[in-house]
Amino acid sequence: MTGAKSPKSSPNLKPAWKPGQSGNPKGRPQGSRNAATLAIEELLDGEAEGLTRKAIDLALGGDIQALRMCLERICPPRKDRPVLFDLPEMTTSKGASRVMAGIVEAVADGDITPDEASRVASIVEVYRKTLETSELEARLSALEQVKG
Repeated sequence: MTGAKSPKSSPNLKPAWKPGQSGNPKGRPQGSRNAATLAIEELLDGEAEGLTRKAIDLALGGDIQALRMCLERICPPRKDRPVLFDLPEMTTSKGASRVMAGIVEAVADGDITPDEASRVASIVEVYRKTLETSELEARLSALEQVKG
């Protein structure tokens, strides 16, 4: 069997960079494009109108996949929507329990879904922490003024 052998590493050779360090610290140049994407764009260049017309014709002819594709372009599926329901005002971190009770009540009444409630609750928790931090800063400031 003939063929090229891989060179053996020499103990005297040092790597070009340290372990854990990138060989390309600047990274991919900004604005550079993937070669496959460029090739596909070149193949499709000037064909967009014809391909779009064909997809529409197929959809109108009853092709379900083409119809789905056309409808997704016309009206893409919503990933999120506003959640509208009444919540008590939360001006202190202690008020969070009333707000959370309002969220649970909204789920129980069917006004929002459990998934929506979970997302709203996480927003409430972040807001509660913000209020709590503000309250702690105010208390600390007051203590510093008393001592100083």
